Amino acid sequence: MAEIPRKEHPRPQMYRKSWINLNGKWQFEIDHGRSGKERELYKDAKLSSSIIVPFCPESALSGVNNKDFMECVWYKRTVRINKSWLENGRRTLLHIDACDYLTEVWINAQSVGTHMGGYSSFSFDITEQLKEGENTITISATDLLRTMEQPAGKQSVGYFSRGCHYTRTTGIWQTVWLENLPSSSIASFKCIPDINTSSIYFDILCRNANGKKIKATAYFDNKKMASCTAIIEGKHAKFNMKLKELHLWCCETPNLYTLKLELDEDKVDSYFGMRSIYYHDNKFYLNGKVVFQRLILDQGFYPDGIYTAPTDQELKNDIIRSQAMGFNGARLHEKVFEPRFLYHCDVLGYLVWEEHANWGLDVSKDKAWERFVPEWLEIMERDFNHPSIIGWCPFNETQKDQNPDLIKFVADMTRATDPTRPVIDTSGWTHVSGASDIRDKHDYDQNPVTFKERYAELDKQCKNYDGYVDDNCAPVFISEYGGIWWSETDMTGWGYGERPKSLDEVIERYGALTEVLLNNPNIGAFCYTQLTDVEQEQNGLYTYDRKPKMDPAVIRAINTKKAAVED
Repeated sequence: MAEIPRKEHPRPQMYRKSWINLNGKWQFEIDHGRSGKERELYKDAKLSSSIIVPFCPESALSGVNNKDFMECVWYKRTVRINKSWLENGRRTLLHIDACDYLTEVWINAQSVGTHMGGYSSFSFDITEQLKEGENTITISATDLLRTMEQPAGKQSVGYFSRGCHYTRTTGIWQTVWLENLPSSSIASFKCIPDINTSSIYFDILCRNANGKKIKATAYFDNKKMASCTAIIEGKHAKFNMKLKELHLWCCETPNLYTLKLELDEDKVDSYFGMRSIYYHDNKFYLNGKVVFQRLILDQGFYPDGIYTAPTDQELKNDIIRSQAMGFNGARLHEKVFEPRFLYHCDVLGYLVWEEHANWGLDVSKDKAWERFVPEWLEIMERDFNHPSIIGWCPFNETQKDQNPDLIKFVADMTRATDPTRPVIDTSGWTHVSGASDIRDKHDYDQNPVTFKERYAELDKQCKNYDGYVDDNCAPVFISEYGGIWWSETDMTGWGYGERPKSLDEVIERYGALTEVLLNNPNIGAFCYTQLTDVEQEQNGLYTYDRKPKMDPAVIRAINTKKAAVED
């Protein structure tokens, strides 16, 4: 039997022993006429080809490698279910961690549900459709990218990749898996740390458990730090748990507590980090200490997997590559990264801003509300507990008067859903009045002299994009800059500004631009564009195949110079 690709458990914050990874070889068919339902492909029909899940059909790793538009695709496979999974009221969930865009699932030819969204994770309870022995799972994905009515990030709406738009991702692109649960089980939970009281607040959502007891136990370095039992009222158990010892999570020492949750037979393994974040006077504070955010723009593309890393180690390696150059975090750009990546951020002490892939969605259309809001809530709910996430940014580079009501609503909703983190309403261009906690700006000026002059007096720097005036004059976060174009071998790509004549000039320009920001006492964060080249865009510090363009130590020496706000 071939080894299962991406065989690791996809959600380390909700681990149970009873699960089956469904990655690997599936039947596959491109439904050019979107007639699959009429042809009843969800029944006994065998699909015309095969694919390796979880890789999208555009990728080489999928075995399909079709770069053309695919408006509808179908998947099918069988899975053997043991009798024990069907006894004693146990429930079985089918999880699809990401499938672009409109998904429908059939179990043994019975439809079990649909989901809209290409970036959030979802599941269906398929217990009633299962039988002991062989069961058939069929999945269809409809992806009408060119309608401009769905978030698509940097996926190209033209046949070819061009500019800052790249190869598309259709259908499944994250792990598909089964999970078996007792009749009473834990659905999800939120945890909010309070370092001032050495305690953590829990809100645990449960299924079929009203009046039952739930137990939470926290450990650090295999030593019990706290234990608490609470009564479930309705669907929720809410309680505070005080820790015997406080071990803070930060970039230098990303301490994590092990967490065990128990509800009757249901046992969930998880973890959490204790940290505080807030902004004051243009400064970012982590655990009460000023930290300058030295961030890199990460778009999460891979040459052979497109949206999907070929291995879990490669997810981790991108963080290690960034840290080797002195960056302490990333702006995750125009793509919602998978939970395994965020897990590695938690373990490695890597600060991240999470952003939705709003490009591709015309937010001026009425459908934008239904196509954006529910999925963004699903994303936030899934990723809430990661200590590495230090802010939310639902939109990127929306233009003036491009549905400000929607942008303001989403920003307020984001803040209400998570009052513990700052919110940027729309990164870089026109902020909606009163919607953003932070003013950020994108600036690709390649001249360090004019770059410095522009931010010399931030109280006069009110213009954002196209003459639009912010209600808050001080951008404290230069969230895109640099993007220096450099390739030693390929002159057909692009980057920002005039291409340097040598690698020495690249490093000199990088250093001069970066030091402008480090030395400005009114700026508390930067984000350099970008970690790696992506296809024709050649402004990464690493090539698309992850080779460093220069000695990482040289960039590290620049990035780790003391910032003015750190005095």
